[in-house]
Order: sequence, then C-alpha cells, then structure tokens
Amino acid sequence: MTLQIHDHKHQDEVCEQCVFDTDVHHFDEDVIQASHRQPVLVDMWADWCGPCHFLTPVLMRVVPSYGGRVRLAKIEVDEDENMKIAGRYGARGFPTVLMFVGGQEVARFHGAKPEHFVRQFIDAHLPA
Repeated sequence: MTLQIHDHKHQDEVCEQCVFDTDVHHFDEDVIQASHRQPVLVDMWADWCGPCHFLTPVLMRVVPSYGGRVRLAKIEVDEDENMKIAGRYGARGFPTVLMFVGGQEVARFHGAKPEHFVRQFIDAHLPA
C-alpha cells in the first residue's frame, strides 16, 4: 500500500487519492484546519492490529470513490509521538476512526467495519 505523502506547500490543491499520512506534528494543520474546507476522516491504526489491516483496504476503496469530497488522514499510533493524538481524543482501541467537520470531531467508530457501514458513516456527515 502506497499512501500519498502530504505536501504542506500545496495543501490547497486537491490530492489525487485524498488519502495521506499525518503525525502528531502536522495533525492540527492536516486535520483540524483542513476540516473547515471539507470533512476529514482520521484512521488511528497500529501495525500489530489485525482489525486495522482489515479496515485499511475498505477505507482505501471507499474514500477515493467520493472524488475529493472527503479526505482520509492515516496516523500510525505507535510511530514516534503519535500516541499523543490517540490520548488527546480518548482512543482506547484500534482502529479508531474519527470524522472531523468544521474543526470538530463529529463522530467516531471503533473496530473493523464492512464497506456499507463506512459509506453510511461518511454519507451521514457530508454536506448536502
């Protein structure tokens, strides 16, 4: 799986895949600020987590199908200081997926979910 590396110099351009990695140092810019322009899903995951590996291909299929109307920020919680983000949002198990709109968390789900669930989750938070 190859993820787009977020280019902070060109953040206003539409990402080809709308899926990118972020970290504790760029989270506020990549997620909080960006969610004022469009909804941002955050996938908090870990390499050792089996359900995370089930959910990743689902997210990788679903998010690009929205044609840029929603973005997906992936944050590996065991990398560097990224667990601070999980702590900040009270994520206790993984995967935890958060939806940010207008700078605020508006919804979340935990665990591996099927594609139809993920689509319903996103649809419920997209602007009409």
